[in-house]
Amino acid sequence: MVVAGASIDQKDEHKLKELGVKDSKLLSPKKREELFPKIKELVKDYKIIIISVQEIDDALNSASMNLNWLEAVKYAMLINHLEPEHAFVDCPSSNPQAFEEYMVTFLKTKPKLTVEHKADDNYLIVGAASILAKVTRDNEIKKLREKYGDFNSGYPADPKTKAFLLTHYKKCPEIFRHTWATYKKVAGDKQKKLF
Repeated sequence: MVVAGASIDQKDEHKLKELGVKDSKLLSPKKREELFPKIKELVKDYKIIIISVQEIDDALNSASMNLNWLEAVKYAMLINHLEPEHAFVDCPSSNPQAFEEYMVTFLKTKPKLTVEHKADDNYLIVGAASILAKVTRDNEIKKLREKYGDFNSGYPADPKTKAFLLTHYKKCPEIFRHTWATYKKVAGDKQKKLF
């Protein structure tokens, strides 16, 4: 998983629109690649965090953590690095208020916060950060495919990813989230049980 943050002076935000920045999901891979260096050059500062498979599994195996809380911690790290006056956060949780309350406990600064669903579609700077994250993720996936073979997108709903899992879960377990339900089903079904 990859998360990213970017900061820009408000007077320069219109330049993101002029570049064609929007939610990364609304852009082709080619357009995202084209925008990636331009965004990095235009913004005041940015930070990209790659969250490892092991860190995700550790969070999901913890009694006090879940995937949303892990993202909240990482978003707080981005905000702490960027030190914005106003932070716009794309909330993955169905409860933005609880997500914000949890995230705030990890902040070292006290910016004004806007935490909402689809913030990457509603705010240009969040769209820019989503492009930085998506291009970085795509590049990380490309490296994994070069090393392990073609598993397509790596997303849980992808049939080619699931097929790859069936044939590779023993060969390269380090690239799979062991807390992923599909992985547990495949690996669990193949494991011998002792009673």
